Amino acid sequence: MSATDLLIAAGVALLAGGINSIAGGGSLILFPVLVSLGLGTVAANVTNSVAQWPGYIGGVLGFRSEYGGQRSRLIRFAVTAVLGGTVGSVLLLTTPSEAFDTIVPVLVFLASILLAFQPLITRRLKRTDGDGRTGDPAWLYVALFLATVYGGYFGGALGVILVGVLGLGLGRLKLANAMKSAISLVTASVTVVVFGIWGPVEWAYVAVCAPAALLGGFLGAKVATRIPSTPLRVMIVVFGVSVSVYLFLRG
Repeated sequence: MSATDLLIAAGVALLAGGINSIAGGGSLILFPVLVSLGLGTVAANVTNSVAQWPGYIGGVLGFRSEYGGQRSRLIRFAVTAVLGGTVGSVLLLTTPSEAFDTIVPVLVFLASILLAFQPLITRRLKRTDGDGRTGDPAWLYVALFLATVYGGYFGGALGVILVGVLGLGLGRLKLANAMKSAISLVTASVTVVVFGIWGPVEWAYVAVCAPAALLGGFLGAKVATRIPSTPLRVMIVVFGVSVSVYLFLRG
């Protein structure tokens, strides 16, 4: 890799971090760029996962006030995320790369569609917000396990999936958003450990992308209220669908 490649990756990671703060879907931007820079799809996926890990910390810190009185629930959700993230990460590393090459266009396409429908999902969940439920339904943990398996395997638009699942299971959208950030951080932390030890991580890209993504997330949070998220979301969705078509034809 050249200095130009590293500079391009850092710039895109900065953009991806900002996009995650404003509209979500930053991984759909950085992943295909890493592929275009010459990484294989699996290497690009694990490098992308490790590089974007610092950005999740900011999300958790931003929801600190929502975690009051949620310690036992956080522990249960974290254990579920550790199990699911581990299964997904191991599945990625132990199955043939050809299998990932086959399924990744579908995953990118589905992640893009989920991102497109995120506002609709959010509005629908707001209708049931604050309905007074107290316990967690059993199906919620099954759904969270499957979601974090996906997060460990690929992870694009994982936050959208988690908000939908948690919103339905908890009945409180603000709490769902806070728990989404915590679960995403735990899942990402698992992938950092698994991929960092056994995965084909390109650490030179991580070294420039991780701080850039963290800075982008911080800057994105500062301007999130000033930038309309809908046009940005449309651009990401169109880009994601185009990438899925490209990856399908490339395979």
